[in-house]
Amino acid sequence: MIVLGLILLIIGLITGIGILWTIGIILLVIGLILALLGTMDRAIGPRRHYW
Repeated sequence: MIVLGLILLIIGLITGIGILWTIGIILLVIGLILALLGTMDRAIGPRRHYW
């Protein structure tokens, strides 16, 4: 999710398409939050770890 967010963020920045920029930021933030919670040994939904 983090990688997809970065790709969309870069494509949106290069092409000037605002919706890709916005979706990229949202995916990047969600991915970072899930990764942070996964490293803190918190269960996220049915998973014990988020990869």
